[in-house]
Amino acid sequence: MKKALNLVFAAVLAVGSAGLAFAGGDVPAGNPQLEQRLSGEVRHQLAMIPQFTVFDNLAYRVDGGTVTLYGEVRNAVIKDVAEKSVKRLEGVQRVDNQIEVLPASFNDDRIRRQVARAVFNDPRLSSYAIEPVPPIHIIVKNGHVDLQGVVRTQTDKDDAFIRANGVPGVFSVENHLQVELPKKG
Repeated sequence: MKKALNLVFAAVLAVGSAGLAFAGGDVPAGNPQLEQRLSGEVRHQLAMIPQFTVFDNLAYRVDGGTVTLYGEVRNAVIKDVAEKSVKRLEGVQRVDNQIEVLPASFNDDRIRRQVARAVFNDPRLSSYAIEPVPPIHIIVKNGHVDLQGVVRTQTDKDDAFIRANGVPGVFSVENHLQVELPKKG
């Protein structure tokens, strides 16, 4: 597992390094190859934020030299670090930081822990918990839970929803988990 993760990071770094050799500063809008290179570099920078956890969600869009950051985080430091790390990438002209900092709440913290236990202690879903940042993200705001990320099957998606919905004190659960496409081969 660790070896596979290292290979993915190495591939992202190799693509990013190769891209830097031919990128001359600005990324013109409509150039899909340069936008794809920049997208890979942005993804890598966001994944490397040390404070990023299962209770945070980060997303982005690349449009030419403009990177728009989205998502929800518990810690304002993550929002700032995300913007700064993306801003310094070659080809980024502007960062539109639309990341929301979630309100501090003891009740939301309790719900986060209980939903994580309910989801990741399920035998079907426990394999998702062994990754450095699990692909299932649990966003809690004022007692409302939003499940974000990617799972392997529709059954996993449904099971995560059922587990989260069974936690006491949860007002509602939105299931925005995506089912990954089957691999061709």
